[in-house]
Amino acid sequence: MRLNIFALSMSLILISCSTKQHADLLVYNAQVYTADEQNTVVSAFVVKDGVFVAVGDEQTLRKTYYFDAEQDLKKQTVLPGLIDAHAHFYGLGLFLSDVDLVGTQSEREVLDRLLATYPAYSKTALIRGRGWDQNDWESGVFPHKSLLDSLYPDTPVVLERIDGHAYWVNQVVLDLAGINAQTKVAGGFVVMDSGEPTGVLIDGPMSLVDAVLPQKSKEDQETALLMAQTEVLSYGITALSDAGLDRQVIELMDEMHQQNALHLRIDAMISNTPENLDYYLPKGVYVTPKLRVGSVKVYGDGALGSRGAALKRPYADYPGHFGAMVTPVEAIEKLAHRLAKTDFQMNTHAIGDSANAVVLNAYQKVLADKPGRRWRVEHAQIIDGLDIPSFSSDIIPSVQPTHATSDMYWAEKRLGSERMNGAYAYARLLKQSGILALGTDFPVEQVNPFLTFYAATTRQDTSGWPEGGFLPDEALSRTETLWGMTRWAAYAMFREQEIGSIEVGKRADFCVLDQDIMEVRPQYIPQTKVLATFVDGQKVY
Repeated sequence: MRLNIFALSMSLILISCSTKQHADLLVYNAQVYTADEQNTVVSAFVVKDGVFVAVGDEQTLRKTYYFDAEQDLKKQTVLPGLIDAHAHFYGLGLFLSDVDLVGTQSEREVLDRLLATYPAYSKTALIRGRGWDQNDWESGVFPHKSLLDSLYPDTPVVLERIDGHAYWVNQVVLDLAGINAQTKVAGGFVVMDSGEPTGVLIDGPMSLVDAVLPQKSKEDQETALLMAQTEVLSYGITALSDAGLDRQVIELMDEMHQQNALHLRIDAMISNTPENLDYYLPKGVYVTPKLRVGSVKVYGDGALGSRGAALKRPYADYPGHFGAMVTPVEAIEKLAHRLAKTDFQMNTHAIGDSANAVVLNAYQKVLADKPGRRWRVEHAQIIDGLDIPSFSSDIIPSVQPTHATSDMYWAEKRLGSERMNGAYAYARLLKQSGILALGTDFPVEQVNPFLTFYAATTRQDTSGWPEGGFLPDEALSRTETLWGMTRWAAYAMFREQEIGSIEVGKRADFCVLDQDIMEVRPQYIPQTKVLATFVDGQKVY
């Protein structure tokens, strides 16, 4: 009798399973912000073969599916995998092996950090550091090579400014690169004092240094990528645009994806070099599930902090100085015509109002009869109000909210009050374009996407300054910010059919948070922790 009851029970179970569909994973009892078009919030979803196959409530999903695994999230918050629309992923990996100079308050502190790793008179091939910002120092002025020469007279020292648009080097490096008082390089300048180089190089001349530095081995590059991935996945980021790469690194990324060593989805913008263009453009856009090579990163101008951003009128705090176009206007226009004949995006760095005007004009000339190209203006930071109408769903602003809150202490000194009307104008750009891709520009800023979320919505630093926010009319709503970090960022990299929201048919990329950033009080947003990160339904953090 007992045997018959057991057999009957097993039969009922088998019949029940046979009427249901098999799936790999059920996630339930969660607060799931799907970021779909209706901004739906659900409590459960189902994953099979790395794809979301059902989204809704637990009871309904259990009627349709049976699962290999289940995860009760106990009301925790789930977001689509976050997407950083503008970052330097490989650069982050390199930065993690350099001396960290972020947050230094003086030249002396920079030297102290160097000495903690490299004692004075060290005999090593190269000393590298990154992250200094003279705007954070009491002096507020660029440093001098003599400070480095006194400690390292025989060892090359290259210290990169936080924005990546200036080097502070010693005399050894100047000699190696052949830089002297007569050196002139288009798209930048050598900072001089009493007719001699100070050791600070802005934009263009940096290339002379890069040309003489030792190249990274493949093993070094692989280590850098893995170090960067560990950091990025810990913040719930599952995809990103890496702004400016050469063939060697792109091919290594592809190889590491195929080996399942890299899990992140990467939109690789190729650097604007003749070698890259001649190799990639004839081949056309290259796409795998984890890698897309279909855009060109172009430098329009420099950065505001180093006064390299190209302005229509002189800097308010540097009379007669307009900044500089890193890439000449004619070259930008010529490249736009060339890329318009291909399927590649043109993604151009433009910070100053002059650079933005140049880029927008070049784009409009060639895109008038080519809808759907989704060319991007990277940073779109200082814009003449007359130029804002040039943005559209085909000319996408790609902005970094933490740039606004990093620059707000000194931006008006650089620009004057009138130009602040077109500065960090995220709400107006969104209204004009209908799409706003959000990123961090790490390692220029921190990787932490919740600082991006906080800066975009509050326009304040983490101490709550300034009260009411910096240019508060340009703040974004929490929903707009979430979309900028998910569905709109995916659109900006031609991946919106695959990622960017939790919807049926899309890849199962998502992250689990320790608090609800859509509801928590603003001051708590930066403290958000990621509990788990999933790519293709597999836990990777």
